[in-house]
Amino acid sequence: MKLEIYADVLCPWCYIGKRRLTTALAAHTGRDRVEMIWRSYELAPEEGRIPGPTAAEAMAGWWGEQAPARVARIRSLGAAEGLELNLHLARPVNTFDAHRLSKLAADRGRADQMMELLLHAYHTEGLNVADAQVLQRLGGEAGLDGDEVRAVLAGDEYAGQVRADRRRAAEHGVTGVPSLVIDGRPPVSGVQPVAELQRLLEHDPTGSHTAPATLDRPG
Repeated sequence: MKLEIYADVLCPWCYIGKRRLTTALAAHTGRDRVEMIWRSYELAPEEGRIPGPTAAEAMAGWWGEQAPARVARIRSLGAAEGLELNLHLARPVNTFDAHRLSKLAADRGRADQMMELLLHAYHTEGLNVADAQVLQRLGGEAGLDGDEVRAVLAGDEYAGQVRADRRRAAEHGVTGVPSLVIDGRPPVSGVQPVAELQRLLEHDPTGSHTAPATLDRPG
């Protein structure tokens, strides 16, 4: 089975979805035959490298008086998966280099570890995942060679792969994250309950095809 996961570091739903997918895969009888590929999908390519308002502040601008309840819901769903989603600390930035680092990690068989570290750094620690020093440290924690990480971040290696993923997303009909594309079938939400994800992994066609979340941002 080829399992493509379209995700972005900025999305709390991607962290929740990753945790649920890990649980579903652990119970999947054919998990050793699953080829899991993390695909880049930048939610905010226009963002700079210097952090601005927090995610919670941005959400207040989108949702107004509904924001506190929606933020609380995201945090509660994260907590149910053992995650601490600190939207009052996380500050959206450009994730292009973070995605390039993930591509390097994928080439070294460390993609899942790299994504976990990036998501935790941003959503739990509130770190700037556009900062080269932060990315170098996280790359080291993922088991990547430090010199190789620095060389990638200093150049433009893997930039083409990140852009190719966005084109591939359009070809598959992916419009939000987290999205799952299983064996080339139409994309489905990657933040479904574990039981639904298990059914999808078992090739059950009744899985939900509802649109994935895009930070719950309206419009």
